[in-house]
This record gives sequence, C-alpha cells and structure tokens, in this order.
Amino acid sequence: MKGKILFVAGLGLGYVLGTRAGREKYEQLKSNAMKVWNDPRVQRQVDAAETFVKDKAPDVAEFVSDNAKKVVSQVTGKKPAARSGASSASASTGGATAAKSGTTKSS
Repeated sequence: MKGKILFVAGLGLGYVLGTRAGREKYEQLKSNAMKVWNDPRVQRQVDAAETFVKDKAPDVAEFVSDNAKKVVSQVTGKKPAARSGASSASASTGGATAAKSGTTKSS
C-alpha cells in the first residue's frame, strides 16, 4: 500500500512540476529529442536493429510455435502433430512401429 501511495504522490508531483514548466519547456524537450532521433548515427543503429529483428523473426516464431505445441500436447495429453517437413527416417520408423504393434496407419 505504501508503494501505491508513493507512486500516486510521484505522479502528482510530476504533473505539478510539468505544468509549471509550461509549453515552452515541452517544445524545447521535443525539439532536442527529434534532433537526437534524426541523428545519422542513431538512424544507423535503428536500421541495424530493424534488420536484426527481421532476420530473427522467423526463428523466434518457430521457437514459440514449437513450444506452444508442446504445452498444448502436455495439457491435452495428445502427441504434437508432426511437422510437414519431417524426414523420411522418422516416417519409416513410425511405419515400423505400427507394423510391430499389428496396427496400420491411415491417412
């Protein structure tokens, strides 16, 4: 409770001090921020970050998807569906297992 009271007090203090500074100070801060943002060195780093994210996005999506499938299978008790790009070795192993158990796979 003490933390919430301090947080609200800090918001109030920030509001009062912000309104006292006025529009001129806000415009000055805004123009300085835009100067920094438009600096070529900053923009090079922004471009590098964008490129990195674009390169890694498919890997992250695959990682999240695979782990989500694992969680769903754990919750439901079902095995996760095989990926569409499964190797022929795993497919032949599945067929041998089905043959040993006396059952056949149906598509």
